[in-house]
Amino acid sequence: MTKGLRKRGTRWSTIVAMIALVYAVAIAPVVAAPTVSKEIDLVPMVTIPAGEFLRGNPEGTGRADEWPQRSVYLDEFAIDQVEVTNARYLAFVATTGHRSPPNPYGTGPLLSMKGIEQLPVVQTTWYDAKAYCSWAKKRLPTEAEWEKAARGTDSRLYPWGHEPATSKRANFDREWDEEKTLHPVGSLPDGDSPYGVKDLSGNAREWVQDWYDAGYYQHAPDRNPQGPEKKGVVRSIRGGSWHSPVSDITTTARGRGGFALQTHGTGFRCARSLMGQIQPN
Repeated sequence: MTKGLRKRGTRWSTIVAMIALVYAVAIAPVVAAPTVSKEIDLVPMVTIPAGEFLRGNPEGTGRADEWPQRSVYLDEFAIDQVEVTNARYLAFVATTGHRSPPNPYGTGPLLSMKGIEQLPVVQTTWYDAKAYCSWAKKRLPTEAEWEKAARGTDSRLYPWGHEPATSKRANFDREWDEEKTLHPVGSLPDGDSPYGVKDLSGNAREWVQDWYDAGYYQHAPDRNPQGPEKKGVVRSIRGGSWHSPVSDITTTARGRGGFALQTHGTGFRCARSLMGQIQPN
């Protein structure tokens, strides 16, 4: 009995890992980031060049926690081209024994669901996201890194520019419809950022590294800001989800949630420092 269970568990691990590998090969990044030896998370990463960008909004535009707008310098870094999928996350679960997230689509375990492999994983806590990225020899992006990857250096309102948000550019402002709610990652190329990073508006909100502080922009450093010192239990979340109104899917909109929050609309992607060594958080 025990041997049979072990064989089945090994078979599931192999199947999930193969699905993740096949999809990773299918996506071609606009700018490929340097890889590390024995890469675990086989997904394209996009290099965001070092330099300045304008973070936030001028007073009177957007929301108060986006003020003031300031020029911020970031070192070069890489970020996943797409959000972490169910297939990739379940490969992590099978390899490490980390708990599987709740199944938002039915009553059985998430692994039992068919056709959801390339949907972004949701129902993950901040700690789940951090654990995955650490396992992949990566880390969560900072808020500043996430925003630069989304808006580039021309202060665009959305990742694709200033044109209005549409269903061809982002998955947003919808009601829950089981497996039809979330879109497969990378399936809306009209919504790509100037660097070719996908799905930064809508679909799944994304955990980032920083603690949330509504007034942080007023006193944050102008070079490689890492977020405020620990403050309460609330972490920053960016990008908006399938349910978010248009005001929440802009490149500057800031969300937040307790680090143990799990929702049908919250997932994540990973990043990596490119200063000659891997620097997981």
